[in-house]
Amino acid sequence: MLREIRPAIVFAIALALLTGLAYPLAITGIASVVFPDQAQGSLIVRNGQVIGSRLIGQNFTSARYFHGRPSATTAADPADATKTVPAPYNAASSMGANLGPTSKALAERLQADVGRLKAENATDPVPVDLVTTSGSGLDPDISPAAAFFQAQRVAKARQLPEARVRALVTEHTAGRMLGFLGEPRVNVLALNLALDQMTP
Repeated sequence: MLREIRPAIVFAIALALLTGLAYPLAITGIASVVFPDQAQGSLIVRNGQVIGSRLIGQNFTSARYFHGRPSATTAADPADATKTVPAPYNAASSMGANLGPTSKALAERLQADVGRLKAENATDPVPVDLVTTSGSGLDPDISPAAAFFQAQRVAKARQLPEARVRALVTEHTAGRMLGFLGEPRVNVLALNLALDQMTP
């Protein structure tokens, strides 16, 4: 009987070593040589310190900064490990909200968020990506409309001319990939870093 199953066992072990060890190591090695920045996580370094990644959003709350999309990620409750608490942009818990269109909690959150944003900018319509979460909860980008919507608040908080802040948004707007894939977008972390380099 061992003679009959031995080829299957050998094949399973060889396949596991090939696909679970050799292939990942080879691809990682190639990526480290060909795309070193991306292979290391597209990290942003300032003064020798890692301050974030271009691929994972951060939770900016100050009026002096542009804000990203809402994040539905959670973390374990320190007081009770069987429960979770909101932890925006928690990369260890990538997830979207499971609230459907008939959810009362979702409707109440959207209404509160729209009300808060309208208090900041009553003239422009609220862009949908400023009130809806992404599928991962870690989206680092917002639409140009969402960035322009916030320009008035940021300019006022930093005592900068709004036209200057809007020009910065335009400079940091990336177009569609290859000219036709996706939508124009603004990386919130990169925009906020550029904002910190501006002087009033």
